[in-house]
Amino acid sequence: MAQGRGSAMSLVALVFVMICLLEVSTAATTYTVGDSRGWTFNMVSWPAGKRFRAGDVLVFQYDNSAHNVVAVNAAGYKSCLVPRGSRTYRSGSDRITLRRGANFFLCSIPGHCQSGMKVQVNAA
Repeated sequence: MAQGRGSAMSLVALVFVMICLLEVSTAATTYTVGDSRGWTFNMVSWPAGKRFRAGDVLVFQYDNSAHNVVAVNAAGYKSCLVPRGSRTYRSGSDRITLRRGANFFLCSIPGHCQSGMKVQVNAA
């Protein structure tokens, strides 16, 4: 009977470890857009080499008297025009959770998007 108990305890321990690993692998990652530079010009290449997942959080740090962040669609991103109904963030420290697929952001201050103050992040 003692051998059966040991087997059951081993199984419980194994299940516990697997649950812990699953939780670690699904934890969201927080990224500061632009890293130490923050949300600024020439952001188009910032995502290169990073692996994003749905649920990860982007933090946009910027001077809110000079910039903003607007979540746009692909057409808005490409044209640097803000589609009707787009969400605009203005806090200077915005936290945006990524959804699966392509996520597009830009600064809507005239000329800023055209100067590269935009970013596309693809989340698996």
